[in-house]
Amino acid sequence: MNDYYEDLGVSHDASQEDIKRAYRKLARTLHPDVNPGPEAEERFKEVSQAYDVLGDETKRRQYDMGADPYGGSQDGFGAGFTFSDIMEQFFGAAGAGGRGRGPRSRRSRGQDGLVGLQVDLDAAVFGGQEDLTIDTATVCTHCSGDGSQPGTGRRTCETCGGQGEIQQVQRSFLGQVMTSRPCPTCQGFGEIIISPCHECAGQGRLRTRRTLKVKIPAGVDTGTRIHLAGEGEVGPGGGPAGDLYVELQVRPHETFTRRGDDLHATVAVPMTAAALGVEIDFETLDGTRQITLERGTQPGDTVILSGLGVGHLRTDGRGDLIIHADVRTPTHLDEEQESLLRELASVRDEEQPDGQPADADSGFVGRLRHAFRR
Repeated sequence: MNDYYEDLGVSHDASQEDIKRAYRKLARTLHPDVNPGPEAEERFKEVSQAYDVLGDETKRRQYDMGADPYGGSQDGFGAGFTFSDIMEQFFGAAGAGGRGRGPRSRRSRGQDGLVGLQVDLDAAVFGGQEDLTIDTATVCTHCSGDGSQPGTGRRTCETCGGQGEIQQVQRSFLGQVMTSRPCPTCQGFGEIIISPCHECAGQGRLRTRRTLKVKIPAGVDTGTRIHLAGEGEVGPGGGPAGDLYVELQVRPHETFTRRGDDLHATVAVPMTAAALGVEIDFETLDGTRQITLERGTQPGDTVILSGLGVGHLRTDGRGDLIIHADVRTPTHLDEEQESLLRELASVRDEEQPDGQPADADSGFVGRLRHAFRR
């Protein structure tokens, strides 16, 4: 057990006022804010613990009788120990109330960004390249990210001595507890900019507009995100840039709709052409293709053009283009046309339909039923 009277430099018969006066004198000299350093800090601990015992009449009486004023507890939680010492008991020096962290850097990584970009269906099908204009933070060209007006530099903060933090000692049920907080003068940086840059006000970065070239891979769809590493905003103090994420939205197309990697389109077919069969020149995204509608084409029948759909996003190949027939029945007939249709109906014995239900084996439902019977 330490000799607390010797630690405070007082005699064993010193009064409480003498003990208090000796402690205050030593504390002013050894306080970390005034006398930083490991030796002074250790001495400050001893003095604080000595005063915690001798400054309390009950603990002093126990000490004078040879008893442990802390009830035998010498595990590092005595009243003269700081909060930093308690953290050291559990976590080691790295967790000691932030002691040893030093000043924080003015340079830090910039934030990631998320922006939207609209693209045409062609870009989703084939891939391509799009221009993207964004407002973001870039390195200040006047100070090159330093934050200081060129030629002025920085000086060490007088308040914290360049440590970036200040310590305070308070009494608690644990005794003398030392806490640390960022220095209010330098905001924890340990240095003060003598003359901030006139362009960026000491931030080391400026808000500017720039245009990027974004590569669009084939197969993207609405909601697809493209990751551009290092294209986000520059960090404070000219720190490294964050990443940029581009979320795509594919514009609707006037002809084609997309279902997965397949494209769908509808072609209008006159009733007569559907009945007789016809070849049609159809404009696809790959150019003009000739499609054949067989004789007797029904509404909803399809023609599939393989490999003319959307490119697969992560593999080779493309989906299909599926063309749906929309058979149009005429609604306005002149006398000659009506006469011809009536003659056709007579020849086909269709002048008066019998009103019976459609053939159960015809049409989509019938084909589906037939498939399940197999």
